[in-house]
Amino acid sequence: MRNKDIKSLAELQVEISRVKVTYQLKETQLKDDTKAYIKQFSPLNLIKDFLNPQSLKKLDDKTNLSGSIMSLVLPLLLNKTVFRGSGFITKSIAALVSGKIGKSLDAESLTGLFTKAKSLFSSLTSKKKKTDVNFVDYGIPPDSETY
Repeated sequence: MRNKDIKSLAELQVEISRVKVTYQLKETQLKDDTKAYIKQFSPLNLIKDFLNPQSLKKLDDKTNLSGSIMSLVLPLLLNKTVFRGSGFITKSIAALVSGKIGKSLDAESLTGLFTKAKSLFSSLTSKKKKTDVNFVDYGIPPDSETY
């Protein structure tokens, strides 16, 4: 604060209004800064920061989280679907083998598998569309004399 010599009532009123305006500007700036700070730590912003592909890949490289999950999920999935009617020994061997395979999987191999599966399904749908394009219906029935 600076010391200012106020000599009249008019100067006092001007100084009071100047101080009020200054404090109001500081108040609005503080509110805006607080909103920006709180928005920085909002759940949506945290999800965007921590669950993007680059951060998930870094996390997976450090912890092999996808391999751990796949080593648990893959044996359960295979025993419930492929080896449904099999015996105890077959299911346990399948669980051991698929658990080891699941641990060796990482994020890059999983994304490669998903892109291959996606391209396989997209190629099947594109072949269907191509066969439909070759057939042209002119609206003339086959039993017609003009056919």
